Amino acid sequence: MAVWLQRVKEELGSSLVLNWRYFSLEQVNSNKGPDWEIWEQPLDYPGGGLPAFRAAEAARRQGEETFISFHIALFRARHEKHRNIADIDNLVKTAEDAGLDRDRFIKDMNDPRILDALARDHTYAVETLRVFGTPTLVFQENGAVFLRLTPIPSPEESLPIFNEIRAIAKGRPNIKEIKRP
Repeated sequence: MAVWLQRVKEELGSSLVLNWRYFSLEQVNSNKGPDWEIWEQPLDYPGGGLPAFRAAEAARRQGEETFISFHIALFRARHEKHRNIADIDNLVKTAEDAGLDRDRFIKDMNDPRILDALARDHTYAVETLRVFGTPTLVFQENGAVFLRLTPIPSPEESLPIFNEIRAIAKGRPNIKEIKRP
C-alpha cells in the first residue's frame, strides 16, 4: 500500500497530501477487556506490532521525508523480503538501509513516550472516523474508506485506480462496502 500511494503522490505532486497515521489491529480486535490498551504495554510486549510502531515513530522523529523512506523500506522488508519486523535487529537494519541516524533511531525507539502517537492516532481513527481496519484511506471531502488491493497496482495503473477509488468515495457515499470473494 505504501509503495502504491507513494507512486500516486509522485504523479499528483502537491495536490495530494499523504498523512500516514497509526492504527493497531490488535487493539481494535482485542478481547482483553475495555481498559486494555496496546500502547500501554511494556517495551518487551511480544505482540501487536509494537516494535514496528516504535520504529516508525522513531523514524518520523528524524523528519517526514525520512519517515516516508523508512515506511516504504519497512513495507518492503515485511512484504517483499519476508523479514520479521518485530525483530529489533531487522528494524535497525531497515532504518540503516533507509538512511536514518542509527544511534538516534535506537534511542528514540526506547523512549517510553514513543507510543503516544499510536494512542492518539488510533483513538482518533476509531472514535472520529470509525476506522475498523487497515489500510484505510481518509479523503478530506468524504471520510474514510477501507481498501485492500492485491496485487499492488503497476505504476501505470496506480493513478487511475486511485482516482476511481476517490471518485467512488466522493460521489457514492451510500456505498458502504465492496468485496470480491
